[in-house]
Amino acid sequence: MIDNLFLLAVAALGWGLSLATYRFFAYRHEWPMGALQIDFPAIPVLLGLFAIVVALFFAATRGAEAGGWVIVLFGIFLAIFWTGFLRVGSQISLFLAPIATVLLITGWLSLPLT
Repeated sequence: MIDNLFLLAVAALGWGLSLATYRFFAYRHEWPMGALQIDFPAIPVLLGLFAIVVALFFAATRGAEAGGWVIVLFGIFLAIFWTGFLRVGSQISLFLAPIATVLLITGWLSLPLT
């Protein structure tokens, strides 16, 4: 059985972390940046931080025994892959991180309280 909320939390954390840190790595390694990251750098960072906070809060509420720490670990690995190997992957993260975060919140709110 596939846990969709687990996958969405990993995606939101990984893409959010990539989005929040891409400008730093792009300047350091002279990678290309999009217009939004050049002109309004606070917007991608805030979108990334929001995705990170939601994903970490979801992982914390799941707890270690239900895979919360695995969400954090896989999210960090996704961010390393997305930023380090794809280099310009952060441009599409502007769309993917908010979508994954909204889907995570929507799915999380639809769960029954236990």
